[in-house]
Amino acid sequence: MATSGKFSEKEINPLGSLDEWEDDVLQRYPDPDTIVKDKSKEEYRNYDDPARDTVKEFYRLNHTHQTYSFVQEKRKEFLQFNRKEMSVWDAFNFLNQLVDDSDPDTDLDQFQHLLQASEAIRADGHPDWMVLTGLMHDMGKVLCLFGEPQWAVVGDTFPVGCAYSDKVVYPEFFKNNTDYTDPVFSTKLGVYTQNCGLRSVNMSWGHDEYVYQMLKDYLPEPGLYMLRYHSFYAWHREGAYDHLLDDHDREMLKWVKLFNPYDLYSKNPTPPDWKQLRPYYEDLIAKYLPSTIRF
Repeated sequence: MATSGKFSEKEINPLGSLDEWEDDVLQRYPDPDTIVKDKSKEEYRNYDDPARDTVKEFYRLNHTHQTYSFVQEKRKEFLQFNRKEMSVWDAFNFLNQLVDDSDPDTDLDQFQHLLQASEAIRADGHPDWMVLTGLMHDMGKVLCLFGEPQWAVVGDTFPVGCAYSDKVVYPEFFKNNTDYTDPVFSTKLGVYTQNCGLRSVNMSWGHDEYVYQMLKDYLPEPGLYMLRYHSFYAWHREGAYDHLLDDHDREMLKWVKLFNPYDLYSKNPTPPDWKQLRPYYEDLIAKYLPSTIRF
């Protein structure tokens, strides 16, 4: 049964747009001006009413339903990658069905946002695999087009199967989660062992894990960490869950922190010149990715 069949429309789409989650992140973590183009960082996410109850409701649903068993169910359902097989270019066209009319920062489609992120990375002279990571990092949002609720696609991610950290946004809502009082899942280590490494940890389900699993055979390890953990703010911004980390995670943290501002601050109203850029990106995709990708 599809997840959407279990919830009302308001529970499936509590946010006016997927970008309201990023708005909330920007308010919590205002960051460097170096990537911002055409306007100051203070102008980003300039809504008339900055206190949006929709974000709070989004996290109430997210924290209530993202249980350990829910994550296992979603991994089994979606990591078979048996829904579609497309070229990267057809996949971008598919993703563009999520054009967001309510985003105050841009009226560009999803592909243009990804292209702006990747172009900002390229302009700063980073390696080409990181440019490709920027281009692909939100591809997992196609989950919404497969009927998944917003709170199972976007949002800050966190480990499941162990006690929830109070460094996760709106931690009070975890009291609604059935794992909160589970005799195993409510303990500090839960189903894990001390310093087992994030590779052994199940994260809450969403577009990060989905796109990581999709591309895990094609990108270098730093790029895979960027994909898999760019929404794990409790770790890379708050320093939580140190007891689950190993030395490899601590080494990779610098790459996740390097990537994050390009995601949040690269939007600007001037669209990239796709006609001029297309040959570069066609060559880049051909260098790293197969002719088709399974979704």
